[in-house]
Amino acid sequence: MTGTAVVTGGSAGIGLATAERLAKAGWNVAILARDTRRLEEARSMLAKHGGQVLAISADVADAGAVDAAADRIERELGPITAWVNNAMSTVVAPADKISAEEYARVTATTYLSQVHGTLAALRHMKPRRRGAIVQVSSGLGIRAVPLQAAYCAAKFAVSGFTDSLRAELIADKVPVTLSVVYLPAVNTPQPGWARNHTGREQILPDPLFDPRLCAEAIVTAIDKPEREIWVGRSTFQMAVAQALAPGFADRQAASFAEDQLGVPIGAKPGNLTEPVPGPARIDGDATDRAIDSRREFFTSRQRDLFKLGIASGLAGVGALAGWGVSRLTLPRKS
Repeated sequence: MTGTAVVTGGSAGIGLATAERLAKAGWNVAILARDTRRLEEARSMLAKHGGQVLAISADVADAGAVDAAADRIERELGPITAWVNNAMSTVVAPADKISAEEYARVTATTYLSQVHGTLAALRHMKPRRRGAIVQVSSGLGIRAVPLQAAYCAAKFAVSGFTDSLRAELIADKVPVTLSVVYLPAVNTPQPGWARNHTGREQILPDPLFDPRLCAEAIVTAIDKPEREIWVGRSTFQMAVAQALAPGFADRQAASFAEDQLGVPIGAKPGNLTEPVPGPARIDGDATDRAIDSRREFFTSRQRDLFKLGIASGLAGVGALAGWGVSRLTLPRKS
């Protein structure tokens, strides 16, 4: 499938990797981000692959700006076939050290941006009764960790919004697909751009994954829609632990606070309210650690089969235990 695809947060990292993969496959691509210089550099990179590329400077927390961008894309590139909601921001800090304004901004850029993008896409897709919308989420939207309360909460909200909307589309028989791609730790520039109140560098722990693997999952969700896709063994493990043993997952997550902090740094306002200058690049600074194996990729269908296997195993254990109890010889009454 090809056509016109929109990628928010498309000037770097996973967004740029996704836009590049789509451009190579023959799509017309529109990328949305705030930094005009980085956007133009990204546009030039993508245009080398031959398709039409449109770069639009917009703050995706602004619903009006997202709607205006969608209208412009329809005029200049044609009907929107796919929309990828990828933009995000975060604050690295203990929950009680994040201000109300910071919580609001992370919510706007990480959760409400996906609402704005989805509704803008639907406004064009529903009348045509076709299209694919992909929400880029995180394993932290399944199992939260310390120092990421604002981000985790926003990603949890994405799942609730998407599930509710998906049920509405099914009820109304609207054949627009909604997929959520849950990502692991990824080697992008984002950790260097994030607002950080800890006084120490943020380090994403192993296993760390290549942004291009994430792009492959996102494009797969467009071409062959799945309800959910999990990228990386760590995302799969977090989801299973949260489903089966949430108390254990709490204790495991507690150790993550220290694991993600490195050398001391100064104050770091990051890109929460304004973009951080820098080149249009896909990779972060840990390319030597990044994993790109295609096997690190799980669909919701595979997950459901896995859960069915666990349920069958537990049912088997329960049946054996019941059989054993039924075989016990009880003392007779005298």
